[in-house]
Amino acid sequence: MDQAQGNLAGIAQGEAHSPRLYRKVAAHLLDEIRAGIHPVGTRMPAERDLSVVMGVSRPVVREALLALEVMGIVEVRVGSRAYVLRLPEDEPRSCAAEVTPMELAQARLIFEGEAASLAAVNVTDDELVRLESAVAEMRREDGTFEDWQAALTDFHMTMARATRNVAVERGVRDLWEMRSRSPECRRMLEEARNHNYRYSLEQHVEILAALKGRDPIRARAAVRMHLEGSIEHVLMAIEERAVADARARVAEMRSRYFSR
Repeated sequence: MDQAQGNLAGIAQGEAHSPRLYRKVAAHLLDEIRAGIHPVGTRMPAERDLSVVMGVSRPVVREALLALEVMGIVEVRVGSRAYVLRLPEDEPRSCAAEVTPMELAQARLIFEGEAASLAAVNVTDDELVRLESAVAEMRREDGTFEDWQAALTDFHMTMARATRNVAVERGVRDLWEMRSRSPECRRMLEEARNHNYRYSLEQHVEILAALKGRDPIRARAAVRMHLEGSIEHVLMAIEERAVADARARVAEMRSRYFSR
């Protein structure tokens, strides 16, 4: 068995229920792109084919491709497949791993509201269809956190592309790459989703309505409201964790001083 086959076996057999599974699939696809299996400028295999080869579900493959799209490695085109844009960079991106959830939320608040405003006047009908599909996926109450993340990433990256501004799109990509690469951000966002699942869905419905109406002012306000809510729920998650830690310390002290 060669190294590629060994990697596939590890993905398909040993990690079937891992919440980080999409990262392993993305890493494997990056290795294949580096090896020239998927050359720059070519179209990658369909999601269903990749899911069969790797022994994972299509939502996992979809989120892996979205992660590569956030990195700027591939472009997922509406009604088609993912196309390889460039070779992966070899240098580590330590700053992405070090960003805190609050820093990321603040940066997005500053940046993405204006991006939404620009998207509202440039969005195409095909992009609106893709945004609607992402919201429909977010509505699924039986979906996993990975499903939610894939739909959320698709929504925001489609909106960024709709700005028709390469610099703005790259800025949003960089923020989402930090979001996906930072273990602390991912853990905190997963905790925060327990609080704001329904709220976040409602806000994305409002953002979509503003984009459909080609209303830049409403789109900016909807995104800012969404991100302000995200900051509040991150703070709630931080508070809950601090309370849990304090209770654990007190319980440990009680057991130490009052044990018999």
